[in-house]
Amino acid sequence: MTLSLNDYLKAFNQSDNLKALAGIGRGIEREALRVLPEGNLSQHGHYSKLGSALTHGEITTDYSETLLEFITPVSHSPETAIAQLQDIQKYTFSNIDGELLWPMSMPCFVDDADKVPLAQYGDSNIGKMKTVYRHGLKNRYGSMMQVIAGIHFNFSFSQNFWGVVKGLHPNKTEQPLNDFISERYFSILRNYKRFCWLIPYLYGSSPALCDSFLQGEIPQLAFKKSPSGALYLEHATSLRMSDLGYTSSEQSNLKICYNNLNDYVDGVQNAIALKSEKFAQIGIKVNGEYQQLNTNILQIENELYAPIRPKQVIKSGEKPSQALRDRGVEYIEVRALDVNPFVDTGISLEQIHFLDIFLTYCAFVDNKEFDCDRQQHHENNMNEIVLRGRDPDLLLADANCQGDVSLKSVSTWGNELFDDMAQVAEILDKAYETTNYSQSIQRERAKINNASLTPSAKILAVLLEEGQSLSKHALEQAAKYRQETLTRDYQFYSEQYFIDGAEKSHQSQRDIEDKDELNFDDFLAEYFNQ
Repeated sequence: MTLSLNDYLKAFNQSDNLKALAGIGRGIEREALRVLPEGNLSQHGHYSKLGSALTHGEITTDYSETLLEFITPVSHSPETAIAQLQDIQKYTFSNIDGELLWPMSMPCFVDDADKVPLAQYGDSNIGKMKTVYRHGLKNRYGSMMQVIAGIHFNFSFSQNFWGVVKGLHPNKTEQPLNDFISERYFSILRNYKRFCWLIPYLYGSSPALCDSFLQGEIPQLAFKKSPSGALYLEHATSLRMSDLGYTSSEQSNLKICYNNLNDYVDGVQNAIALKSEKFAQIGIKVNGEYQQLNTNILQIENELYAPIRPKQVIKSGEKPSQALRDRGVEYIEVRALDVNPFVDTGISLEQIHFLDIFLTYCAFVDNKEFDCDRQQHHENNMNEIVLRGRDPDLLLADANCQGDVSLKSVSTWGNELFDDMAQVAEILDKAYETTNYSQSIQRERAKINNASLTPSAKILAVLLEEGQSLSKHALEQAAKYRQETLTRDYQFYSEQYFIDGAEKSHQSQRDIEDKDELNFDDFLAEYFNQ
């Protein structure tokens, strides 16, 4: 049974159902490089006062010792999520010896990629595995790709919400709720794939980069050079999401479907087992030292680069795909967001409001399963937007649910989407007793009709119209954010909460190390034989 957008709006306009709509859960993962005040990458290891990167719940590292990752728990208020992130950053700034957090996605000046230190997680088998995985990433893609920072936005609807939606589908009465929820999340994923070009258009903030990023290699893109020496593309929105950033040619041929849970998990698990001739040339254990975890296209599932992922909270030692297979989809992870350089947290409250609208809209638009050809249209649109999204001559291919393909400009297609999303915003305003969502629609629609309002255009204006250096501008912002953060009071947590959390995390790491019984070779063999 296929429902229209109006069917969903009518159902959730009822007072009892509005409460179910107001139960959205949100979490933020923000990556940020630690840099010295003069702009170079910090060479200091992970600071002990920040806790154990292996076991701390809110402060960890990603690829490098210097690439911090801040994680907020699930909250049901956008304001709370931002406050939690600000508190985590306040404690971090207080304990990193005057270092700054780079406020952009593309990295600062790095004279030698070999000087980017790999993240270390201690002597436990799981800690060693995390470091070897990163060593494999370095050997496969190079360190510079791995110090690009982004924002991951975790999003879920309440059980009550899904109960209402299930009630609108009488043919699903006998289906277990968990299976229905997974099915509907995959419908959201398909709509997201179709419409996600909007995200880098509206929020892409990396149209330029420091020339050190290329490490002397000849660029494949037709870069121009700003007066201060930065490389840029005139109409780019997000170089982070381009072939320069988080993409992999080895992964490009993987046919991982978003039609249903089992097909998706099968695709991911097959990719983990699929050998790569290219990566085999690296070797696994060379002269007694691990160079990567294996020679497959994916060492582990985290290596799958995608603009969105279905997620389930994993248990200790459990693979993400097995968690999905066993317990279904619990939430989705939006991964197409650049770090917003215009706010201290890298993501603004206003962005969260729009993401609420956008993802709810994706839940309210029924669709059919699609084949690889249609998925390729969606991926091509994304590639076009990240490299030339503000080009007035750009046309995108809208492959709709009926299988038809029509070419549309950003303005035409964008306004069509905003006409529909405005109705979703109105009902979210009712559910949350606010006007934030309708205001969000007005603000973001303006960017659709005037590309100069986008963050990517504003950054190029700083470089080209104001003649500023990209690094100087970023450092000024970083110093400003540090000062503002340190002078702000804690809002949700307390300093003692983080002190206790750091001590507890160090003890948890020691406990894990003490419990290890297998040697590392046997541990890896057992892990991959699961």
